Amino acid sequence: MDIFEKLLKHMGPIGEHSDRAHGYFAFPKLEGEIGPRMKFRGNEKIVWSLNNYLGLANHPEVRATDAKAAAEYGLATPMGARMMSGNTNFHEKLEKELSDYMGKEDTTLLNYGYQGIMSAIDAICNRRDVIVYDAECHASIIDGLRLHQGHRYVFKHNDIEDCEKQLKRAEELIKANGGTGGILVITEGVFGMAGDQGKLKEIAALKEKYEFRFMVDDAHGFGTMGKTGAGTGEEQGVQDKIDLLFNTFAKSGASIGAFMSGDKAIINYLRYNMRSQIFAKSIPLPLVIGHLKRVELMRKNADLKNKLWDNVNKLQKGLRDRGFNIGRTNSPVTPIYLQGDIPEATAMCLDLRENYNIFCSIVVYPVIPKGQIIYRLIPTAAHTDEDIELTLKAFSETKEKLDRKVYEVAEIPMV
Repeated sequence: MDIFEKLLKHMGPIGEHSDRAHGYFAFPKLEGEIGPRMKFRGNEKIVWSLNNYLGLANHPEVRATDAKAAAEYGLATPMGARMMSGNTNFHEKLEKELSDYMGKEDTTLLNYGYQGIMSAIDAICNRRDVIVYDAECHASIIDGLRLHQGHRYVFKHNDIEDCEKQLKRAEELIKANGGTGGILVITEGVFGMAGDQGKLKEIAALKEKYEFRFMVDDAHGFGTMGKTGAGTGEEQGVQDKIDLLFNTFAKSGASIGAFMSGDKAIINYLRYNMRSQIFAKSIPLPLVIGHLKRVELMRKNADLKNKLWDNVNKLQKGLRDRGFNIGRTNSPVTPIYLQGDIPEATAMCLDLRENYNIFCSIVVYPVIPKGQIIYRLIPTAAHTDEDIELTLKAFSETKEKLDRKVYEVAEIPMV
């Protein structure tokens, strides 16, 4: 059989809708300056789909720094992987700044967050080691686990009792195998879909009973959580108990790239053993210099985070006051849980975009169970009170239509 034949017969649970969804519900094109209002198909929309938490994407100092660095160095510099020919003083300066910010001994930069955390898991764990992880960890972590040749045990989301149960299983397995392996526990600081914080404090406390190392993906916590924005570990008072702290510039940093922070010896091991970095080109210098400016603003300008949380509180309180279920979020990530099938969800989304000028991400099956709809809103420091009020009004009116079955259609609307 031609290996491509099965691909053409079965496009996948999302791809099967591509003929109707492409360009609108999937792969839409937002145009104009990145911010709370952008153009979609020629019309201005209030946008709640960008992880530009602190509004840095178009901050004048950031734009000026990015432009100057690009003009001076171009996007090619440096050429090659960092280990071979792609290291600079700016890369090392950024790592030192991040280590100081995170309260860790050392930091290594990662070209991309997704491939970086996968590669870190692969470098740390061998077939004798056991990984214990939260059931709702990000896809990048799950894909990293697929590379792991040893055992892995999943615990129910934020269920500390089940986490401890899996730790016991891990310890018993290692003991049965002669005690030659170790345990790595992985969770997230802020879960990007539901917006709830991981139980970092409670997991860290289990170190008193079990021997394991603790890795936290804090992509959504970096810049948004904690007194200084150092993340969810700082927020929960356990930053020092996290052995490996992963963060990305793709959220609050409004850029691309990531980093891992921890003890100097372990970070140095990763620096020399992560295949995704050894065999990939170094982060271009304009991005690195731009990251330095972003970190400087995060640390020195508390108004950015304060404005973000002012908007978060207004939006989430407004939704709760109107009877919406926004789940267990205690972060800027704001989900709205509704009931409906895929055609209903897309008809409602179409109404929001075309008649209310609200653009936000919609999540349906197979990401979540059938019959459920999640709208995922990301408030930022750049949103205004008017943006929030118009959005609350739009959701109140469209929810009433959803309840009256106005959006019941046979299939995804063709747009």
